[in-house]
Amino acid sequence: MTAIVGMLCSDGVVIGADSSSTFSTGRERTIEQPSEKISIIDDRIIIAGTGQVGLGQRFAEVVSEAWNSKKFQGTPMQIAKVLCANGIQDFASTGAPKEQYGALVAYLVKGKPCLCEFAIYDFQPEMKTADRIWYCSMGSGQNITDPFLAFMRNVFWADGRQPNVREGVFATAWALEHVVDCNPGGVDGPISIAVLERNRKNLSARRINDEELSEIRQHIDEAKTRLRDFILYFQSDDVPEIPKPDD
Repeated sequence: MTAIVGMLCSDGVVIGADSSSTFSTGRERTIEQPSEKISIIDDRIIIAGTGQVGLGQRFAEVVSEAWNSKKFQGTPMQIAKVLCANGIQDFASTGAPKEQYGALVAYLVKGKPCLCEFAIYDFQPEMKTADRIWYCSMGSGQNITDPFLAFMRNVFWADGRQPNVREGVFATAWALEHVVDCNPGGVDGPISIAVLERNRKNLSARRINDEELSEIRQHIDEAKTRLRDFILYFQSDDVPEIPKPDD
């Protein structure tokens, strides 16, 4: 059970995930344990997956091998197709059934940040773009995170622009905290967030540390407080009554 969120920002990429892994006998769930769901390769690539942990480990190895073999060449979609083909080939080599793993991958192409979604049902790549849909979520918590992300887009970015990385971290953290609070089970904290952002001259990947996450949670609490204060408008005696129609 998983909740992962990705945002292609104007100046980088943000990917976040919960940290709950569900153990099972194959048919029945047994326990939940904390687990890191985000991998960073050579400070240049971020991977977050949903589904079988073992397949996630294998896909991270596939991506690492492609990076080390200089296969991150061409357009963003050409690179995504290589990762897709290599991943499917690796899964098929041991008879892994389909619809068992999906992933978000952030990487650089000629210094430009890219975000690709590999759907869990067929593992086919879909690039997130500035002019269409620049955010997405995956996992069992998607029914909660998708509407919440759409709400935040309508509130904060209704003008059509993309968020910057700082805004993306705030929105991703809030969406993940929301799904942890509201989900019926299998998604849990602490949340983890990684960013592909500009560091001096180059874009590089790193994890958001605990101190930064604590500050972000304070911002989320401040936003909630302002919303709570807004409702006081409707409780004020100064609000005029609606005129009753004449008999």
